[in-house]
Order: sequence, then structure tokens, then C-alpha cells
Amino acid sequence: MNVRNTAIIAHVDHGKTTLVDRLLQQGGALGDHQELVDRAMDSNDLERERGITILAKCTSVTWKDTRINIVDTPGHADFGGEVERILSMVDGVCVLVDAAEGPMPQTRFVVGKALRLGLKPLVVINKVDRPDQRAEEVLNEIFDLFAALEATDDQLDFPVVYASAKQGWAVHDLADERVDMSPLFELIVDHTPAPRLDDTGAFRMLATTLEYDPWLGRILTGRVESGTVRSNMAVKVLSLDGGMVETGRITKVLSFDGLQRTSLDSATAGDIVAIAGLEDATVADTICEPDVCQALPAQPVDPPTLAMSFAINDSPLAGKEGDKVTSRAIRERLWREAEGNVALRVSDTDDKTVFEVAGRGELQLGVLVEIMRREGYELSLGRPRVLYREDPDTGVLCEPVEEAVVDVDDNFTGVVVEKMAQRRGRMVEMQSSGGGKTRVVFHVPSRGLIGYHGEFLTDTRGTGVMHRLFHDWEPVAGDMPGRRCGTLVSMEQGQSVAYALWNLEERGPLFIGPGEKVYRGMIIGEHNKGSDLDVNPLKGKQLTNMRASGKDDAIQLTPPTRMTVEQAMSYVADDELVEVTPTSVRLRKRWLDPHERKRRGRSAPQASAATAASQEPPRQSPPTNDHSGS
Repeated sequence: MNVRNTAIIAHVDHGKTTLVDRLLQQGGALGDHQELVDRAMDSNDLERERGITILAKCTSVTWKDTRINIVDTPGHADFGGEVERILSMVDGVCVLVDAAEGPMPQTRFVVGKALRLGLKPLVVINKVDRPDQRAEEVLNEIFDLFAALEATDDQLDFPVVYASAKQGWAVHDLADERVDMSPLFELIVDHTPAPRLDDTGAFRMLATTLEYDPWLGRILTGRVESGTVRSNMAVKVLSLDGGMVETGRITKVLSFDGLQRTSLDSATAGDIVAIAGLEDATVADTICEPDVCQALPAQPVDPPTLAMSFAINDSPLAGKEGDKVTSRAIRERLWREAEGNVALRVSDTDDKTVFEVAGRGELQLGVLVEIMRREGYELSLGRPRVLYREDPDTGVLCEPVEEAVVDVDDNFTGVVVEKMAQRRGRMVEMQSSGGGKTRVVFHVPSRGLIGYHGEFLTDTRGTGVMHRLFHDWEPVAGDMPGRRCGTLVSMEQGQSVAYALWNLEERGPLFIGPGEKVYRGMIIGEHNKGSDLDVNPLKGKQLTNMRASGKDDAIQLTPPTRMTVEQAMSYVADDELVEVTPTSVRLRKRWLDPHERKRRGRSAPQASAATAASQEPPRQSPPTNDHSGS
């Protein structure tokens, strides 16, 4: 059977997973008794809840006499590592672009990677059924994008189909009859090159994804580059530098058939398969026959730009909601995640209970925390910080700079430009996008965007949309504004009382409601002023014979502000932590005792200044204000 290997790449929410649903339905991958749920490839609970693709996944359909292996890739820049490593096992890409929005930051990122690998693209302009579609203009923008990314003449001569994945049709011309996805199937078969076949050579395969199965153990997925792989075959594993990792025997060879995996006796060069039976092999390793000595080259992955500390939960409520609370359990889980996720980097620190995790962005780290809390882990998280590096040519200290594409209503453009300028952002493009909206493109340091998204939504009344993508490394910019407000910090431990919270509402919005467990040093709200304030959320109303509780009006409280993991990570200052458990997300001070906080030199009135100072690059160690003698 003929084989075609292709990946679908696009910006977030442009319809990749929905398109795969239609290809599975019309490609005969489902039996008559099977019913396809929406976004079937988003099998992870977190993916379905958030409506985004987090992990790259493989599937396959059979069109006439051709087997088409399809890889569904994430659309968010934070999960770009998933895209970078799977491009090595496909021979072509389907570039999916929204007919109204046009090419967006992630489109530029993944298309650039694919073009540099020499992959042949075909373009699918999706959502042409939208009333605001502008397919012809978008096609010109795509050509300009390919040209800007230095595509070859062959790559610039790309074919195009217009589609509506939601309605299940594709056409070569907008005037054609809209029936099914046959034009797209034909384009993939005709335009995507067949895989390079070398059946006579020794078996070699580059592992590109890693997952765990409770029955089969480690499962490694990749494309067979040469030879034939068989079940119960003896193999060895080579690292990227050619060193020996392990020897073993393959217990299972699995192929992708629709939404299921089927066991195979053998697979030949060009097939995308998953194999089981190895214990130490990981991503970017070469699995081969024992007489092979040279490892396959792996594509380099962009380095992390953001780091955050993961530590044990040492609050007074530790261990009451989760069952995995030790540093050993946390370390094992983080190292296991780093094995399969090449965009993450985990390292130990001087403190054996604290680990540093570096990744692409706040969303990637937040998703990791969310997965761990659902598995029963309790954690303490520090504020995210950017990673600096020295320019190898000039020796100048550089920081990561992101491209932020902002779509806002026209009357909110001024406040967004002003806030970006405060964060050392440079406006590089501004244009009207129609419908009373403006699209503005900024180049802004990553540390300036930490914690800004919530403020952005407030400034635009929830109507603004911002997409971020790593742009380049540039010399460190100047100071960044810190959090302008202080916090309300509990000075007692127990259960919060409605009467006390009612009196505290005038100080600022609260993060807790009545009857919730609090402890000393826990942040229960935001202070309207720039200083931290110690408060007592347990204080009840004093009752006397002359003042009975029944004579007063019922207390009515404003619903508390509930933060997600990502919001809490962006909100905290450097002297604060996020306490994450399977059921709760709490904010707390790093040092719970107020006297200890003062001894550490982090008094409340200096909160905003210290936050801003902490954003400075680590040119030299700051002076220590610890006079406690400890």
C-alpha cells in the first residue's frame, strides 16, 4: 500500500482537530457502529476542558489505495516543542489558516520550522463559511509569509484548497460544488512526497514521542527510517551523540488505525509506528539493530525562556488534600515529564526540596502543574522568571523578547499601547482589521508580559485577544513595573468568618469566602494601596445583652475572586508562593511569620519597589538584609 505522512500545523483555534475529525469520518476510519465525538484527537481531559491541543498525536486513514498517516499538532506557542520534534517523521505539512484571521504568530513559527526542513507545504484556508471570511486576501498574506520565511521556489508553488471543517467539505475553487473532503484527500496523496524507502538496510528509527502505558510500559513513536522492525526483535538504543543507552527486545509493534492502535507483526521503512519493550530509551534516541553504530540526527529544539521553582508544600495545611507530598515523589514526576517533553528542562537546586523547571511559557508550566495536582500532588510554586544568556559574539547580556499580536476594539487601542510602552514594548505594526477592531503587533520583553494578561483583559473589558510567540534574544531593557497593589495577609489560623470578611471588603477584593480554612501568612485578598496589610479574617461580632445577632441585617458578601493556576503564578510577587493541592489554589507569603518577613528585609511598604527590582537581570547578587543572625 502507498503511504503518505503529513502533519497539520496552524495557529491555535484555527480548526486543526476539527479537520482531523472530518478526515477520520470520511476516510472510513470508523466502523458503522462507531460514533465520533467532537475533537476526538483531544483525548486528554485537560485538552477537552480548555479547548486546546497540548500533545501531538498520530492517526491514520485509508483513502482509496493510500494509507495517510496524520499528525495533529498543538497550536499554542508554549507547546512548540511538540511540533518541532514530530516534523522529522513527516514528508509534508498541511498549513491550516483561518479565512478571517489570516496567518497568526504560531503559523509563522511552525511554518518556518517546516520550510527549513525542506518539507513541501499545502495550504488549507479553513472557515470560509464565516460571514467575515476574506479568503483571497488571506491567500496573498500566506504567500507573503512564505516569501518572508525564505521558502524555495518549489515551496512557494503550493496548492490551495478552501474548506469548512465544521461542515465537512473542501473545494479547489470557491465556486465549486461543496460536497466532501475528497479534494483535500487527493491533494495530500498527489502533493505529499512518498516516504523514502530503504527496505534492504538495517532497521533504524528515531524516537519522537514518549508515553507510558500501564500494561506495555514505555511506548516510543517514530517513523521507520530504514529496514524492517518485527515483534520480538533484538535491538539496541543509541543516544544523540552515538553512545549506548541500552539493549533490549521489542515486545510490541503498534500501528495507528483511526482512533485505535493495532498490533503488527512487522513494519517497513516509511511507516509511523509505536514500539514497546524498552526501559531506558527516550525522545531523540535511535532504536536500531545491534550492528548499527551511527545514530540518526535529531532536529534541535529551541531552548526554554522561562523558569519557575517547584517545591514541597510546607504550609500548615500541607498533606490534608493530596497524597503525593514528598520531595522524592515530586522529583521523580518532574524528571519523568522532562524525559518525554523535550521543551522542558528540570534541574536540582541547593535546597533538596526545591527544583527548577524551565519551559517555553506560563501556559506550558501551568498545564504541567494542573496535570500534577490532578494526580494527587501538592506543590509550592514561585513566581516565574525569565532566563538570560550572554551573546556569544559580543558578551552582552540578553533576554528573550516575544512578538505579541493584539486584537482590540478601536477605543481600547490607546490604553494597550500605553501599557506595552511601560513594559518596554515596541510597536512594529498597527492596522485596522475591520468591524471596529485594530490589530497591533509589539516586540516586548518576556518579563514585561509576566502577569500582564489579567490587566490586559481588564483594560479591554474582556474583549481583547492577545497571542504571544518567542521572537528573539535582545540586550536587556530597563526597569519593569511591578505589581502596584499590596495584599491582605491573614494573621490568624482557623476558619474565616463572614462578619470579618464583610469589614475587610472595603480594603480590596477578597480571594476567600466565609468558612474557608486560613492560616497565618496566607494571602486572603488584594489591598487597594501599595502596601501589605495584616488582617484578622476570624474576628466575629461581639454580642451583648443589648445587641443580639437577630436584630442586624444579614451580611451580604461580594463573591470572592477565584484564580486559576496560571493566574496565581502571574500574580504573586517574589516573596510570595502559590500553594497548589488537588482541590485548592492558595496564595501565601514565603515566610509566614510577619516578624520573619520584616527581618528578611521585605517590609510591606516596599513591596512594589522590591517587585520591580527583582525583575532586573542577575548582574550581581543583591545585598542581604537578613539581620537575624541565622
